Amino acid sequence: MVKTVSFRNKEVEISGHLHLPDDFSEDKTYPALVGIHPAGGVKEQTIGLYAKRLAAHGFVTVVYDSSYQGESGGEPRLLEDPTARVEDARCAADFLSTLPFVDPKRMGVFGICAGGGYAISVAQTERRFRAVATVSAAPMGEGSRGFLGHMSPVAEQIGTLEMVAEQRTAEARGEKPLYAPFVPEKLEEIDENTPDLLREGYDYYRTPRGQHPNSKGRFLLTSMDKMFAFSAFDQIPELLTQPMLLIAGSKADTKVFSDQAYELSKGPKELFVVEGATHIAMYDVPEYVDQAVTKMVEFFAVL
Repeated sequence: MVKTVSFRNKEVEISGHLHLPDDFSEDKTYPALVGIHPAGGVKEQTIGLYAKRLAAHGFVTVVYDSSYQGESGGEPRLLEDPTARVEDARCAADFLSTLPFVDPKRMGVFGICAGGGYAISVAQTERRFRAVATVSAAPMGEGSRGFLGHMSPVAEQIGTLEMVAEQRTAEARGEKPLYAPFVPEKLEEIDENTPDLLREGYDYYRTPRGQHPNSKGRFLLTSMDKMFAFSAFDQIPELLTQPMLLIAGSKADTKVFSDQAYELSKGPKELFVVEGATHIAMYDVPEYVDQAVTKMVEFFAVL
């Protein structure tokens, strides 16, 4: 059962889906989960698939379009603001805590791709989340300052920030905004040198496999300064004491981020590697999703 819901992050109205267990009864109380979608994604895509599967195992699960994206409000559109994304998750916890059938002492958070990075980030300072799980985690700050775990030279990073500064000035003077794609927008942009993450990203987001009209697959270029200033991993050693489950495909070029988070953590942790899976395969390929969901259900039993 899925209900359309909404809640607010300050002045922004957030559009969400509340996935309820098949045998749901308002007379019972349930553990609850907040699910955070990938960058450029929306609640109807992979995060919704996982939410449906987790709800079938007894978890009340809310997923939503992030601020400035999808059906949610906020201007400018397609802004990828990591601090707003983290606050969205806190506001989702606020929303769950108002539901009489949710036990606010039994809440967890999970995320996919960039959503996994945001899940790790919010869990460091949001103690209502008693456990955190990720699938194909890709931290937006660390990822924007480099590529797949390899940091860009400082001069190159500064060059990007100079470009963003110039664009902000242009937009302040009335010029049109510029956007950058999260994945290739056209098939002809892909060749033998394109990383698996981007090649498969095109296949998921730009074809009937996973595309959705509200998922634009691009972001406002002036998001980059906010992304550069953000780190999803900086407080893991000190503040992330809750149990953490990191799920990554053995063939995923982003597995490096799950490895990093695992090494940084001093708390209860597990790295679960799905053999044969790539980053995007974890989004919707049944044999891999089945393994991830089974592991997550087992993990979130701690709630």
